[in-house]
Amino acid sequence: MRRLASSVVLAASALVCLGAGVAQADSTPSVVGQKYSDAESAISGAGLKPVVSTTVGDQKAWPDCMVTNTVARTVPAPENSGGSATNQLLVSLNCDDGEASSKTPGFSAASAEGKAAKAAAEAAASSTAPAPSK
Repeated sequence: MRRLASSVVLAASALVCLGAGVAQADSTPSVVGQKYSDAESAISGAGLKPVVSTTVGDQKAWPDCMVTNTVARTVPAPENSGGSATNQLLVSLNCDDGEASSKTPGFSAASAEGKAAKAAAEAAASSTAPAPSK
């Protein structure tokens, strides 16, 4: 009976120790849909370290890319270091520019970003078009 009780205590202790490494940050800012430069400020302001985990496209510099996904994680300090854990927010970026076409990558014409890019391109084209003659 004592062996069973001590085995249960040992197993519970192991679970507690293993579970400590997977803790998540408590308050993560909602930055999906923002430019990375704005999101980076919000993430740092929340006490987290922003880390770019994935990117799609290469037409923009990171500060101008759009955040498409975030995942919070806590990285434990190295063993026997006396340091503390680091709370991070992994960020996925979309660095495409404008509406996609058969020749260039970009946002889908059906997405909000693609519609905005198409409207901006049409507005730019109409502002540079010559005025009709009378």
